[in-house]
Amino acid sequence: MELDLQGKVAIVTGAGRGIGFAIAEELAREGCDLALVELGQAEGARALAERIEGDGRRAKVYEGDVASATTADDIVAEVGRDFGRLDILVCNAGITRDATCWKMSESEWDDVIRVNLRGYFTFNRAVARIFKQRGAGKIVNIASINGLRGKFGQSNYAAAKAGGIAMSKSLARELGRYGVNVNVVAPGMVMTEMAKQIPEEFIAAAREEAVLECLATPADVAGVVAFLCSARAAHITGEVIKVDGGQYI
Repeated sequence: MELDLQGKVAIVTGAGRGIGFAIAEELAREGCDLALVELGQAEGARALAERIEGDGRRAKVYEGDVASATTADDIVAEVGRDFGRLDILVCNAGITRDATCWKMSESEWDDVIRVNLRGYFTFNRAVARIFKQRGAGKIVNIASINGLRGKFGQSNYAAAKAGGIAMSKSLARELGRYGVNVNVVAPGMVMTEMAKQIPEEFIAAAREEAVLECLATPADVAGVVAFLCSARAAHITGEVIKVDGGQYI
């Protein structure tokens, strides 16, 4: 399916591995030039940038703390100077610090909220100013089904993802009149390299939840994101699309 993304410029945060890596790959395949934002997995982002440029698209890695408002503003401004335009933001960067609430430290709570919620706000706000002025733009925030239903041992992560969903719906209302679409993709368990390190009993439990009896790959998520970034999704905003094989129905 042609998505008509040729020549568009996209920022993807957390692009060094897993879901973010796959999203950046898919957008490049559809014709986008990529600004890859990464901190902890910068080597992976640089390898991806080389691959994208080898395929004839432009790509650049920007290293920085996504939760820093100054960093977000600076990176967005730099992307505009480097690429000459900005059309798409995909916020994906995130961390986990799992523990039951009675064992969770304040730093484990704060770290996850800071990266997974504040880190989305900083970039959403930075691009909103540009998209509002241009009268066009696509924002896709990556959440989780655990932000919709909760998850044992993930009160911090679930709270951050639920907050991101509410923020996205609010921004969809604020930016709709300016021609800007804001949507959320909420995966279930996705078989990233990191997920493959999870004990098999947890993977089996997630697979049993899924009515399709299999778990998503990063490419499954990336395909939905690319669609939401395209003109084919022009009349979709404020939506949360689950990519979970039916784990949460």
